[in-house]
Amino acid sequence: MTTTARPTSAVPTSDIPTSDIDPFSHEVLEDPLPMHAALREAGPVVHLSRYDVHAMARYDEVHAALVDWQGFQSAAGVGLSNFRYEKPWRPPSIVLEADPPRHDAPRRVLQKVLGPRALRRLQDGWAADAGSLVDEVLARGTTFDAVASLAATFPLRVFPDAVGIPQAGRENLLPYGDHAFNAFGPDNDLVAKGAPRVAELSAWVTEQCRREVLAPVGFGADIWAASDRGDITPEQAPLAVRSLLTAGVDTTVHGISAVLYAFATNPAQWQRLRQDPALARVAFDEAVRWESPVQTFFRTATTDVRVGDVVIPEGHKILMFLAAANRDPRRWPDPDAFDLSRDPSGHVGFGMGIHQCVGQHVARLEAATLVTALARRVRTIELDGPTKRHHNNTLRAWESIPVRVTLD
Repeated sequence: MTTTARPTSAVPTSDIPTSDIDPFSHEVLEDPLPMHAALREAGPVVHLSRYDVHAMARYDEVHAALVDWQGFQSAAGVGLSNFRYEKPWRPPSIVLEADPPRHDAPRRVLQKVLGPRALRRLQDGWAADAGSLVDEVLARGTTFDAVASLAATFPLRVFPDAVGIPQAGRENLLPYGDHAFNAFGPDNDLVAKGAPRVAELSAWVTEQCRREVLAPVGFGADIWAASDRGDITPEQAPLAVRSLLTAGVDTTVHGISAVLYAFATNPAQWQRLRQDPALARVAFDEAVRWESPVQTFFRTATTDVRVGDVVIPEGHKILMFLAAANRDPRRWPDPDAFDLSRDPSGHVGFGMGIHQCVGQHVARLEAATLVTALARRVRTIELDGPTKRHHNNTLRAWESIPVRVTLD
């Protein structure tokens, strides 16, 4: 499937499928799969009347929109709010909410800072940290909450250290990220819940991005060094650091939660991983495809854009259902199965194209390191009671995953 820019005189198609469903309602956030299936079956593009946006839920259309940054811009905001007309609640991201040429230099810097050399430097230390954490958790007993004990703990141990922010105040990272991802959706109760702390949390995050606050060695220092070389401006440096703190914690926490839940509900796959620990990274990507911690992102049409038989008018918002695309049976055989024999590459859980998640390899290393450490000690893992979702306008998140394990 391809998208083709049309002249601005093109007339929007009037017989586009329409739905009045609210994808941000608590009912849908609790279980979005029926909505995803309905939207995929309705057509390649569906008009969501409640928010007057065009939605894509099939893999081909979502993938094509993600890679077509000329037709579907990010600079007008990757949430429901349209930056052409509305002032964002914080300065826009210079990576996620920017397009070329403004996007290019910060992206290059972050790709280098988070590149293979940096990850090789971190790998052994993170493996030791993961082993220590698993030992601590298992020493307390064989029943525990996989979210609180592992998924929400390990990234907050290792990632802020890698960035170089101080220990004090790190508990602010998760509520700040939660609000940032809620704010991509409508101004609903989830946004209101975080609103009272926005000023406080934003001020704290801004402070952590200052050169004087960051450790002399780490991702943050490397970003500031890039500004010294002229690769980015001094004004861009703190915003680049902020991008890591905004998008690099919550998403990894929920990605690790997803892979732990997948294993707790698919015992044969856990045994397969134990037999072949090299599958740890495949397992994380398959969990990201299967669970899609980042469920949605928006784009804005830069001109009248034709998608199939539908013309999306210039300036209209497009809601891309990454999670629906990741379970589209047109692309994935048996899409609802978590299966380590699958090649999950090509999933859109990290986006695609020039705006694909710049920190995805960091997240993979964190997840694979923790899962590998757990597999060394744990023979079986299964649910030990009802799970609980954490609702967010953009993220598919867990609040609690109680598990029971048996040890070798």
